[in-house]
Amino acid sequence: MVDQFLVMGGTMSLRRLRGWALVVAVVIGWGAAGCESGAHGSSRAVIAVDTPTALADQVVHLKIGGLEPHDEITVGSSATTHDGKVWHGRATFTADDHGLVDLSTTRPVSGTYDTVDGMGLFWSMRPATSVPNSEDFAPLYPELSPSYTVKITVTAHGRQLASRTLTREWEAEGVSARTLTLAQDKVVGEMFLPRPGTPRHPTVLAFGGSEGGVSGMKFAAALLASHGYPTLALGYFSMPGLPARLHNIPLEYFATAARLLADQPGADPAHIIAMGYSRGSEPALLLAEDYPDLIHGVVVYSPSSNVNPGYPGRGNAWTKDGQPIPQGGIPLDHLSGPLLAIAGADDALWPSPTYVEAITDELHADHDRHPYQAPVYPNAGHGVGTFPFLAETTGSAESLGGSRAGNAVAKEHGWPKVLAFLAGTRK
Repeated sequence: MVDQFLVMGGTMSLRRLRGWALVVAVVIGWGAAGCESGAHGSSRAVIAVDTPTALADQVVHLKIGGLEPHDEITVGSSATTHDGKVWHGRATFTADDHGLVDLSTTRPVSGTYDTVDGMGLFWSMRPATSVPNSEDFAPLYPELSPSYTVKITVTAHGRQLASRTLTREWEAEGVSARTLTLAQDKVVGEMFLPRPGTPRHPTVLAFGGSEGGVSGMKFAAALLASHGYPTLALGYFSMPGLPARLHNIPLEYFATAARLLADQPGADPAHIIAMGYSRGSEPALLLAEDYPDLIHGVVVYSPSSNVNPGYPGRGNAWTKDGQPIPQGGIPLDHLSGPLLAIAGADDALWPSPTYVEAITDELHADHDRHPYQAPVYPNAGHGVGTFPFLAETTGSAESLGGSRAGNAVAKEHGWPKVLAFLAGTRK
């Protein structure tokens, strides 16, 4: 068996650990030796990274070496969206006595982020032609491209000293994607399954909110499958064959999707988890309440504790047995498993912290039969989820609350809670 070491929240094989140590030793050695440099700083700068290719939700550790002691450098990042727009991040640092900058321990002098954050160059990238809250950073969807790239550059005094391209993967080796259609599958969505032969894992039915479609959950679904969890990013309106608006959506539709998912290779039918974001939290909670033999746990982001009206306009959002589900509080006395509710304290779209409190009060009134967690993150808004390290936006036409940095911190802390929650449901 290959020895494993715990490295900053993940495991690294002995071979990789030795390789990373060698790279760092070389970088420190170059810096300490005072390498030959040009008139405006070192000409032998090197970018060392522990994992040049990694899942998009994983931390990478960047160090810049081969600099003159106390050199001032700017480290830049850039990545391209699905429609060809380039986003950029930057941070200016002062090298230490050995001519080394460790991005995970060094605060930038200036840049697109301003705290010690080894992944700051990733989430703080901005579009070149507009302000950050006018666009989302959207790479090619994972079923079209299993990864995207981030270019890292080092410049000083207007001269580029080094560059390196990192690959951020949506899909681990062997993960498969399949588009589901109403005609063939009776539901619409994108299914991601782990590598064949992966032991059975809890299985996730994921859906977004009032934006409709499945685009908001595809990337998270691909990453969950990469961690071993079969996941279906489910569309329930605003897609071909589905209702155009969030009105009169049958709860039975979600149950059909859960049953289909339970039959997939690698799925554990005894551990089906509903994951809903924003308006999607309503069917997630309703499913867990009305189908306790089918849904065995719930994860909700920026949730509501109530059934709300249809959107846009009024009317009914959800039905069951052909009848409207009444608006008002969602009872949770029939849940058959644990719950994780994540919210941002500065949610400007609706009062999700208050809703989270109502959810936990309901569970407490039911004598805490199942474990639950309800973290509320300061300085985060409605965009509190899901996975970390993708360039942040604070919304589009309306303000969703929070800050880019606040949302980034919430995702970095919240996503491991989701993975731990899923792992815990197997016990």
